[in-house]
Amino acid sequence: MRATRPLALAVAGTLALSACGGGESVDTGGGGGGGGDNTLVAAVSAQPDQLDPHVTTAYASFQVLENVYDTLVVPDPEDLTMQPSLATEWKTSDDGLEWRFTLRDGVTFHDGSEFDSADVVYSYNRIIDEELSNSFRFQNVESVAADGPDTVVLTLSQPTPNLLERIGSFKGMAILPEGAADDLDLTTEANGTGPFRLESSDASSTVLTAYEDYWGGAPSVDGVEFRYITEPAAALTALQNGEVQWTDNVPPQQIESLGDDDSVELETTPSVDYWYLSMNYARPPFDNRDVRRAISLAVDREAVAEAAWFGAAQANQTAIPEDSFFYYDYAPFDRDVDQARQLLQQAGVTTPLTMGLMVTDEYPETVTAAQVIASQLEEIGVTVEIETLDFATWLDRQGAGDFDAFYLGWLGNLDPAAYYQEQHQTGGPNNYQGYSNPQVDQLLQQGATEPEDEARKAIYDQAAQLIVDDVSYLYLYNPDVVQAWAPGLSGYQIRADKAINFENVELP
Repeated sequence: MRATRPLALAVAGTLALSACGGGESVDTGGGGGGGGDNTLVAAVSAQPDQLDPHVTTAYASFQVLENVYDTLVVPDPEDLTMQPSLATEWKTSDDGLEWRFTLRDGVTFHDGSEFDSADVVYSYNRIIDEELSNSFRFQNVESVAADGPDTVVLTLSQPTPNLLERIGSFKGMAILPEGAADDLDLTTEANGTGPFRLESSDASSTVLTAYEDYWGGAPSVDGVEFRYITEPAAALTALQNGEVQWTDNVPPQQIESLGDDDSVELETTPSVDYWYLSMNYARPPFDNRDVRRAISLAVDREAVAEAAWFGAAQANQTAIPEDSFFYYDYAPFDRDVDQARQLLQQAGVTTPLTMGLMVTDEYPETVTAAQVIASQLEEIGVTVEIETLDFATWLDRQGAGDFDAFYLGWLGNLDPAAYYQEQHQTGGPNNYQGYSNPQVDQLLQQGATEPEDEARKAIYDQAAQLIVDDVSYLYLYNPDVVQAWAPGLSGYQIRADKAINFENVELP
C-alpha cells in the first residue's frame, strides 16, 4: 500500500485532495464532533484519493476502507500471519496448484444482499480482467471459479507459497458484491461486508456508521468520522483538546515528550514500512547508474531519518526492516562525498546538476527530510529543487512519469515479494522509475514460487543486492508506527502494518 501503497502511502484515482494545513485552526465542533457522543473522531493527514479498493493505492483511502470491506483472509494484529475472515478455511492440493476456500455463512453486504462465492469470483476477475492496481497479485492464478455458493477454487500455474499474503494483506483485495462496478460509482460509493458502512465523504471528512448486521458483531461505537488535518501540531492539539479521540498524525519531534504526557495515550511499534527516493530512468542523466550511485553515496541516511522522525526511524539501505526474518544486512553506500563527485565526473556530468524532487505536504516529514537531502547533495554539485505538491497532483505526476525524482514510502508490507516484486520487475505495476534488470526479474520470479523460507531469503537477498547496487530505489529508513488516542479509549490495537481497525474501539 502506498503511503500514498501506497499503502499506491501509498501510494497510492482521484477525489480532489483537500486538508487543513499550515497551522490553520480546525473547526472540529468539540467533543464527539459532528457524529454524536458515541462517534469516534479520528484525525488523519490526508483525504482518500478515491474509494474503489481495487483501484486506489493510497494509504489515506485504506485508512477508511479497512473498516468498510473484508478480504478472504486477514493479517492477525499480533504477528501478521494470515487468519480466516470471509473464508473460514482453505486447503491446498499436493502439487500446490489448487487452493479451495470455504466461505463464511451468514455474511451480508451493507445493502442487505447475501455474500457468496459469486462475489469472490466477480471481485477477483474484475482485478484480473481489467488489470487493476493489484492484478500482479494474481500473476500465477489461471482461474477463479465457484464450486457451489460456499466454495471458491483458485487454480494456479505454479506453486505460490505466499498466496494468502497476496489476497489478504490489505483491503486492495476486498470482496465486492457481484456487479458492484455497474451498480455504484465506486470512486465515491461503497458496499462492503465490514463493520462500518460509508455514510459520506467530502473535502473535510469521511463519515462511517456502524453496520449492525456485521458478521463479527456490531461495532462498539456508532460510527467513525475521519477528519483531514494535514498539520501534525494541529492534529495533536485537537486530540489534547478533546476535539478528536485518535490520530496517527503526531509531530515526530514531540514523540519522546508525549510519553510522559497524561493528556494522551501514545504508542509506538516497529513498522513493516520503508521510505525511499527514486529517480526517473527515462530522464538523463538519471538513467546513468553512476549518477544514481553518486547521489546514493552523498546521502546521509541517519541524518535523513532523524530529520523525518526524530529517533523513531531506523536508517536502512534495503527495504525490509531489521526485525524481519527476511532482513538483509547490506549497506554499500557509506557517505563519501569525494567518491560521489568522482562518479559524477566519470559519468560525464557537468555540475551543477539540477534534480527536481517531488514530495507532498500531506506527509510533512517528506518535506523536512527533502531539505536535508538537498543540503547533502549540494556538496556534490547537485541542486535539488523541492516540489511540494498536494497528494493528488503527486500521484498524477508519478503515474505520468513527470518527475526527475520522488520521495515517498510503501506501507503494510508482509512478504518479501511485497517489498520488491511489483516495484522492480520489468514493467511492474508500481515500477514508475522504469527499472529493468533481467537478473532481478529472474530472481523475483524464483522467490515468488520457492516454498522454503531459508531458500526464499537467499533469493531475495540476491535480488535486493542488485536493486540496491543499481539504485532502482535509494532506500532511506524504516519508521516506527506512532499513534495516539484519548485516555480511556479502549479496544484499539496498534499494528506493524499500519492497518487501522476501529471495530472493537470503545470511547471513554
